[in-house]
Amino acid sequence: MTKDILISRRAVIASGIALGVSGFAPLARAAAPLKVAGIHASPVENAWNSCLHKALQDAAKEGVIEYVFSEGVSGTDYPRAMREYAEQGNKLIIGEAYAVEKEARQVATDYPDTGFVLGSSGEQAGDNFGVFGTWNHDGAYLAGMLAGKMTKSNVVGSVGAIPIPEVNMLINAFAAGVKAVNPDAKHLVSFIGTFFDPPKAREAGLAQIDAGADILFGERIGTADAAKERGIKSVGSLIDYTPRYPDTVFANAMWYFRPILDAAIADVAAGKPVGRNYTSYGLMKEGGSDIVFVKGVAPAEAEAAMEAKREEIKAGTFEVPKMMDEPK
Repeated sequence: MTKDILISRRAVIASGIALGVSGFAPLARAAAPLKVAGIHASPVENAWNSCLHKALQDAAKEGVIEYVFSEGVSGTDYPRAMREYAEQGNKLIIGEAYAVEKEARQVATDYPDTGFVLGSSGEQAGDNFGVFGTWNHDGAYLAGMLAGKMTKSNVVGSVGAIPIPEVNMLINAFAAGVKAVNPDAKHLVSFIGTFFDPPKAREAGLAQIDAGADILFGERIGTADAAKERGIKSVGSLIDYTPRYPDTVFANAMWYFRPILDAAIADVAAGKPVGRNYTSYGLMKEGGSDIVFVKGVAPAEAEAAMEAKREEIKAGTFEVPKMMDEPK
């Protein structure tokens, strides 16, 4: 693949001018913004990638970093993209290693002066290969608490990508929230076998509705389309889908990448190794995730119980179970 093909037609290099509104002031005052590259296996419209992309764009607008990116990079080309961005002088590379764990780690050993911080189901390696998980399971649990009190059929469904530990944990957390308030509810689960295929997620959602589900948890984008089509409610994940589906998506398990990004940027700027696990910065108690919901859709008592549990999570007095096994 040539350099021109590898770097997206929408690749950007953000301005290096500090705007004076950075949430990470020490870096904004640095002599020059840090050069950071993002490598996205899916289009940046994909919910997960959009979380990374927005955080990186915001940091670039604030003058904290210079940001370039590629999207839709296949697994076979991913290591090449990592190498090209490292050779272009980027000091931090953000992306995902789920489909290329072995290859990505090998690239990192070949470029010891470049920091790699990638979404991964594995652990960090050496001084320059850091990892992070997408742990918005706190919000998923809380959304499940609302759904458990809203279902009329006593059947809810979840549509996920691939049964990797993080996806499993998110769906299991939603189911646990449902069961916490409605032990008799049935939970249907479908996996679409890929990270980005909205039509396939829609079809999986429709099948669950046909099987009796009257609320869907959309771990994958496209699930809400099925819910909208059949006139039922849905829960979103990672980003706020309610503006796009105002009469369908009543709650969202949000995930904010900026705390993870800021921690990685700070380590690179300070000359510290990035070979560590940054996942904890994405927890609700750290401000890295939350629930947003439309008030008045769920029963008032369900909302009150959910809000009380949310405060317990933020205070650290309640921990949502981390169940990584494939949900059944």
